[in-house]
Amino acid sequence: MHLALDLSMTHLDGRWRSAGSWVNSLYPDPAVFEEIARIAERGCIDMLFFGDGTGIPSTWKGSEEDAVRWGIGWPRQDMSPYIALMARATKHIGFGLTYASTFMHPFYVARLLNSLDHVTGGRIAFNVITSTRRADAANYGFDELMEHNARYERMEEFIDVCKGLWRSIDADAFQWDRESGVVADPAKVRPIHHDGRFFKVRGPLSVVPSPQIEPVLIQAGGSPRGIQASAYFAEHVFAAGPPLPQKQKHRAALDAALVKQGRDPSKVGILFSTPLIVAETESEARARKEKLLAMIPPEGVGAYLSHNIGYDFSKLPSRFKPAELNKAIAATGASPMGLLHQLVLAHGEDLEMTPEEFFQHGLRSATGYDRTFAGDARQVADYLEGEFDGSGQRGGFMVSHPQATPRDTLNLVDFLVPELQRRGRLRRRYEGQTLRDNLLA
Repeated sequence: MHLALDLSMTHLDGRWRSAGSWVNSLYPDPAVFEEIARIAERGCIDMLFFGDGTGIPSTWKGSEEDAVRWGIGWPRQDMSPYIALMARATKHIGFGLTYASTFMHPFYVARLLNSLDHVTGGRIAFNVITSTRRADAANYGFDELMEHNARYERMEEFIDVCKGLWRSIDADAFQWDRESGVVADPAKVRPIHHDGRFFKVRGPLSVVPSPQIEPVLIQAGGSPRGIQASAYFAEHVFAAGPPLPQKQKHRAALDAALVKQGRDPSKVGILFSTPLIVAETESEARARKEKLLAMIPPEGVGAYLSHNIGYDFSKLPSRFKPAELNKAIAATGASPMGLLHQLVLAHGEDLEMTPEEFFQHGLRSATGYDRTFAGDARQVADYLEGEFDGSGQRGGFMVSHPQATPRDTLNLVDFLVPELQRRGRLRRRYEGQTLRDNLLA
């Protein structure tokens, strides 16, 4: 199985003050990220992953106030310079960087990722996303969210442009002939002349081809349209970590979509988002899990849910049906796959609840409590093996949003990794030279 670490929110939503987290340091200290990278590489982890969001949450009560006060969804740096530093501190581990195709321009992103692939020696992955967050959209000049399917159409065209640009210069185009002075062969450098619905790009990309030529492409859509986009271009899928039957359903839907695209399903893995707490003993792990529920106050929960779902939950009526509300939210262009969707899956279309009951579920969702598996190394390895085998043995897990940094990375590498290696489930050394070599093996 493959293991990646999702460090997107390791300093957010109360995690920064957990015991063992950011000791004698504060975000965004680069030294902490360099330390995490060295620890993770010691454990032969495939990749450090960084999601992103560019707006301060403001949907809750129409204000940033509670998000600012409690550190909900912010602050977040652009992690590309940090990846350059982490790459200098390591030799093998890969790095996943996120940009939103909804807002960014493909020429800029293709050029940046090419440079990072050079700096890291071929260890970059690009997690391309569609954004459903109103605070992000407002920072790029959007008054409303782009329609759901249109976001994916823009994403697919965005990737088409990026791939065209990455291939616009042949790998052997550059000669650097000191005698003649010739730098590159003009016959191997071509404009792409892309003129589509969303982008018009002449090209070619003004760079030297990178070690991987193009980064590993990752996509995280879980809706039917998102799975269709994954099948169109993704080399690895980053998916939610639901119970095993839903993992199996996602795998089956992706396989069918891949076959429809003429692609081999065995070549595309899924990394399921999996919050873990690994400790020396089960009792210690379970005690640490209970502390998740004290990470953020109710105002922080409201800000978190409103931002990520796209609805101001301070306006909930005294009783409501999650199924009906979810349909209304989806009609505004927001994502239909959040907590409301999960409540409907678990309890049915007729579920009715009060705001107080909803926020009880919300706290467990915002802190990751419901999704977190806690135990000693043997118990966690048993759980991962069962989920891995049951979901098709293609891909692995994105260990998401550690409660404490770097403490949880140390526990993962010192307790869990040796147990998985003993069972033959995890590599003991990196075999490949690039992230693609290692992650897609």
